[in-house]
Amino acid sequence: MLNWLWFGLLALGVGYGGITGNFSAVSAAALEAAADSVVLIIEITGLLCLWLGMLKIAEASGLMQKIAQIMSPFVTFLFPDVPAKHPAFASMLMNMAANFLGLGNAATPFGLKAMEQLQSINPHPERASRPMITFLAINTSSITLIPTLVISLRAAAGSAAPTEIIGATILATGCGTVFALVFDYILRKSKYGRS
Repeated sequence: MLNWLWFGLLALGVGYGGITGNFSAVSAAALEAAADSVVLIIEITGLLCLWLGMLKIAEASGLMQKIAQIMSPFVTFLFPDVPAKHPAFASMLMNMAANFLGLGNAATPFGLKAMEQLQSINPHPERASRPMITFLAINTSSITLIPTLVISLRAAAGSAAPTEIIGATILATGCGTVFALVFDYILRKSKYGRS
């Protein structure tokens, strides 16, 4: 579906450029955007490698485990349906810790593993369980302390202060996570959560 949307937008732009006699400007803009995207990808790749390297250092030094330990009581409270000491807790905690540090790419494997482990204790395998839905809400909204990708994009675009976004990111992701958890709680207590 999304492919058709992008194709439609592209065809509309090219068609409009042809109708208005600006086809050469459309072609020039497309070539310039393609060249800019390659440069941006190369710059971001370097910055993301730096941040992923920092994650590996944080993981090797025990920082990720410390963050997971701090978050452990909170996660246990949020997932009362998951048995204590279940392996899903470790995967969820590592996913949340990586998201907390703004490393969504590094968080993804932990999130997939957590969902797989939560599915193993799902009483109705044909649909998502309550812990799976709550985890998805947290993972999607995820409080982020250091938005590494946004900082990388801002630095690649030549921003004078690429880290200026940190305060706004903490506020926005914090509000998003609180809203997601409140909405999840309301739905659990409603008739929809009891089915």
